[in-house]
Amino acid sequence: MDFARFPLQRPLPAKDWSPTVHYAQYQKLPPGTLPERYIYDFELICVCKGKLATDMRGARYTIGEGEAVVLPSGVPHRNAIVSANGATLLGIHFDFDGRLRILTESDMVSFDLDAEPDLDKFAEEPIAPDLDALSSRAVYACGPECFQLMDRLVGEFTMRRTGYELVCKSLMLGILAMLLRSGDEGADGSDSVHRERIRKMVEAMEKEPGGSWSAERVARELKVSEDYASKLFKQIAGLPPGRMIQSIRLREARRLLRETDWSVETVGAKIGYPDLHYFSRVFTAGEGISPREYRKLSRVL
Repeated sequence: MDFARFPLQRPLPAKDWSPTVHYAQYQKLPPGTLPERYIYDFELICVCKGKLATDMRGARYTIGEGEAVVLPSGVPHRNAIVSANGATLLGIHFDFDGRLRILTESDMVSFDLDAEPDLDKFAEEPIAPDLDALSSRAVYACGPECFQLMDRLVGEFTMRRTGYELVCKSLMLGILAMLLRSGDEGADGSDSVHRERIRKMVEAMEKEPGGSWSAERVARELKVSEDYASKLFKQIAGLPPGRMIQSIRLREARRLLRETDWSVETVGAKIGYPDLHYFSRVFTAGEGISPREYRKLSRVL
């Protein structure tokens, strides 16, 4: 099979993009090399923990925490988990125009590099006049705001509440826009000091979600007033500090509910909500179901 022609591309203004999400999940993988393959749609793999290596088009790309690799339609590649303790990945399969018919995994992935498939099965990549093609780069940095959208997309795709397709489409458009403009962020360097402080603060929130992240603390660490700290934090991280820590806490709660047998009360205390009833209210408001219902559903899925 001649892979040099891939990905198939066609002109399409960005305003006409209409992505459809076919798969969005977290995965924990042990160290090791996965089989070589190609995909019919596009895949975005964000490394949440550990390190991933991707061999593609004669080059090896090493993707660390907070970075994502773009796997284009029809391009053979081989992924490997190269961190000693394995890796946690967030994977999203999508196309740009909703034309692919995805019913089973074989409609997304092929391991037979010798077969000559039907070209109509492959997703096309749109080329907008004012944007580089997504596949023009292999590795992208995922800022806090972009990762928040990815995490929300996984939640919507997993729970599949009424209208989730529309929400996933909207979130995917936001993710694509942030990735494509990521090279332009902070070009003038005017907010570089605050940007770095906020980046480190978000990292600290991720590592210690159960800690005290008051508005006073955020303002003190940024060395500005509380009102300006909230505005600045939202401008750079995409969410005000209160919503950011709540989002991080809920993500950690989902992980603990999926991966441990801890009681709901213990999970809440671990992420900074020691009051069981308050934790249940916050979780239900954010996820649409209670912590106990989420645990049951996630284990069925």
